[in-house]
Amino acid sequence: MALVLDLLNRDPRPNIGNPKAESPAALPRHPEKQKRPENPILRKPDWIRVKAPGSPKWAETQKIVKQNSLVTVCEEAGCPNIGECWEKKHATFMIMGDTCTRACAFCNVKTGVPEPLDHEEPRKVAEAVAKLGLEHVVITSVDRDDLADGGAEHFAQVIRAIRAASPGTTIEILTPDFLRKPGALEVVVAARPDVFNHNLETVPGKYLTVRPGARYFHSLRLLQRVKELDSSIFTKSGIMVGLGEERNEVLQLMDDLRSADVDFITIGQYLAPSRKHHAVIRFVTPEEFKSFEAIAYVKGFLMVSSTPLTRSSHHAGEDFARLRAARAAKLG
Repeated sequence: MALVLDLLNRDPRPNIGNPKAESPAALPRHPEKQKRPENPILRKPDWIRVKAPGSPKWAETQKIVKQNSLVTVCEEAGCPNIGECWEKKHATFMIMGDTCTRACAFCNVKTGVPEPLDHEEPRKVAEAVAKLGLEHVVITSVDRDDLADGGAEHFAQVIRAIRAASPGTTIEILTPDFLRKPGALEVVVAARPDVFNHNLETVPGKYLTVRPGARYFHSLRLLQRVKELDSSIFTKSGIMVGLGEERNEVLQLMDDLRSADVDFITIGQYLAPSRKHHAVIRFVTPEEFKSFEAIAYVKGFLMVSSTPLTRSSHHAGEDFARLRAARAAKLG
């Protein structure tokens, strides 16, 4: 069993000095987007539609989440795979709070000033992993540009705590870019996760409008540096398509990732969380996704997941097993 749980704190902002003020839950998740014009919502094609959740196993997963006062990205982001994943008791751990210091145009995570780190969180996460008997766990986080190391040491503490509490669990991390945080990456790599994932998200020509707080070649170098520090760690990155990128830009991005010796690429359809987010420019067909998959394998990736519903942590446990098998086969 693989489980990815998100430990998100409830919105802590109080109604200071005004009893008639909006409740914290009613405050906008993305205050920076409130004055933006609304984008049209394209009608989803049949291949994007999924079965509504509600099976007994889904309900059991929901019960576990609620009983432990957890909030999942699966719910927060309105992930289309929630029915399938929760049926298998897969969900995703988000550490360092629920508030991001970035304001990417595609993301539904709340933006603002984060709360201080919970220094008991590594222990809590490790205890949850051990209690649930997880074979593979995925840990992600918000961007924490407010921290001197971007949260690198906190990531390392979580990894070490899981190793101590559940030695048989394989660990996949999906990290921020640690931009302008010298030495941060080295701290995380030294904790030796099994998979280091950092998403490029989109092609470089779209960074200014889609991911303005990040830098494409910094993210690429981050992934390359992981392999230089520890070649045994699998590296992984993902992008969204349907943001207005050109096919040749996606193929060049694949070449860039292979130049950085990245093992695993994920490609999925972008779905706008709201009318205030970046618009969906088009829905990429399943045939195009299959073409991207075939080309990526030819370019040398050990693993490729390229479908409309692909997400970074989708089928993470199963994909990790296939990734290890692919490396073993390559090494002969």
